[in-house]
Amino acid sequence: MSTPVQVPDKTERSFSGLRVQLPTVPEAFASLLQTIVVALFLLTFVLQPYLIPSESMEHTLLVGDFLLVNKQVYAPDGSLSRWLLPYREVVRGDIVVFHHPNPPFLVKRVVGLPGDRLRIEDGRVTVNGQPLDEPYAAFEPTASNPFRDDFPGTEYTDPQVDRTWWRQMQSLTRDGELAVPEDEYFVLGDNRNNSKDSRYWGFVPREAIVARPLVIYFSLSRPSRTDVQQAALQASDDRLGHDRQLSTKLTGFARWKRIFLVVH
Repeated sequence: MSTPVQVPDKTERSFSGLRVQLPTVPEAFASLLQTIVVALFLLTFVLQPYLIPSESMEHTLLVGDFLLVNKQVYAPDGSLSRWLLPYREVVRGDIVVFHHPNPPFLVKRVVGLPGDRLRIEDGRVTVNGQPLDEPYAAFEPTASNPFRDDFPGTEYTDPQVDRTWWRQMQSLTRDGELAVPEDEYFVLGDNRNNSKDSRYWGFVPREAIVARPLVIYFSLSRPSRTDVQQAALQASDDRLGHDRQLSTKLTGFARWKRIFLVVH
């Protein structure tokens, strides 16, 4: 009688006396499929990559930063993902990604919540009569702009201000303070003198807010057009004709210290 032979479920190979079990084709396919499903879930409900194209959030976010954002944290009522993952309401100081007509997405910081009374004096924000502590705000040297620096204004002095917003702003201004309506948010760029934000085009509706940045997963070295100090250093280096070492040239295309930097 012949002895039955048991076929192993996994292919076995021996390397230097160690026996290694390799997954079968169905197991490998199932593992790959599981990875794809998890990745699709994360991209659909939780994470999405974005690239920062301008200096308006400098120095919190720089041109060339690649962000992973949390799309779940502000999920609307009734959303399936609200039952699966944590969520919360928008709070003052949050950096948010939101829908905007042009370009289709913007990233700014929330400084005014529904019901707030807000004004800006000499570039400094006051909310409900109290100066706002903003360690993240940057004030790069630039030409004076009364509308930008003392808000809300009483005269239409800046042609970049949306006219529809100007009329709405006047109707919501009392005693030099702007009242933020229900379900609306007032947002500013951290680079206050070089940001087109709620001062120029108005409030952000709650339903337009779609995500909150989590982490910088990569950052390309890009010059800043608004950071005068950085531009001066770069010009000085060019003028002296310094030649960086090969290793610096090979690694200088990225801001390595910003990789995996948590955004707040």
